[in-house]
Amino acid sequence: MADSYAKMTQATPQEVIISIVAGLFAPLLAIFLVIMLVLSIQDNQKPDTTSEAAQKATAARIKPVAQLVALDANAPKVEKSGQEVYDATCTACHAAGALGAPKFENKGDWGPRIGQGYDTLVKHATEGIRQMPPRGGDGDLSDTEVARAVAYMANAAGAKFTPPEAAAPAAGAASASAAKPDPAKGKAVFDSTCAACHATGVAGAPKVGDKAAWSARIGQGFDGLYQSALKGKNAMPAKGGNADLSDADLANAVAYLLTQAGGKL
Repeated sequence: MADSYAKMTQATPQEVIISIVAGLFAPLLAIFLVIMLVLSIQDNQKPDTTSEAAQKATAARIKPVAQLVALDANAPKVEKSGQEVYDATCTACHAAGALGAPKFENKGDWGPRIGQGYDTLVKHATEGIRQMPPRGGDGDLSDTEVARAVAYMANAAGAKFTPPEAAAPAAGAASASAAKPDPAKGKAVFDSTCAACHATGVAGAPKVGDKAAWSARIGQGFDGLYQSALKGKNAMPAKGGNADLSDADLANAVAYLLTQAGGKL
């Protein structure tokens, strides 16, 4: 009887392997089905990258930290009004009265300061005082712009200060275009700087000596042509791309081109 029971319970290696595989199959199948379900849910919940909002969000994420802005170093500085300086520089502290700054339009804050006088307030704003840095932290502001901002803020709180107007040109100062240019000297400047474009008429530049190309431009007169050359116009960069060119040399080059086309100084 015992021998018969032993024969019935004894299993071969093949049967053991089949039992193990069969036992693992069910949990592995369950795990596989769970993974497929999760992947299916994630696939259905992919973010919409086609909408305008999604595209703006993507652009914001990849936007560079800093941006370069090309400025014309030869362009004349246009001084801001008192309100423009306030909006760009002073409002950070004076709008809310941060760091002890007198709050804009608050007569209680400004009263004692107005009593110090306009010149004293301008001096403090220019040099800095207590927690306020010189020129409100904007070193590019001119004395005139600082004074205008002080007057704007103080007057909003009841003062009657008169802001400065634009500074007048220094006495006796004359622009390069006012001096008599020398076309003969301009020939050398033309050869070194202007010939690159004006010798062949590249990029729409009027070719030297081409009266038809220069006819409309001659009507601007020497001063008009000089200003275009100084500041740049159309495809021509300021000073023909030579930032080291002096105003006198530029004037001579313009005179040379003008006279070669039959114009008069």
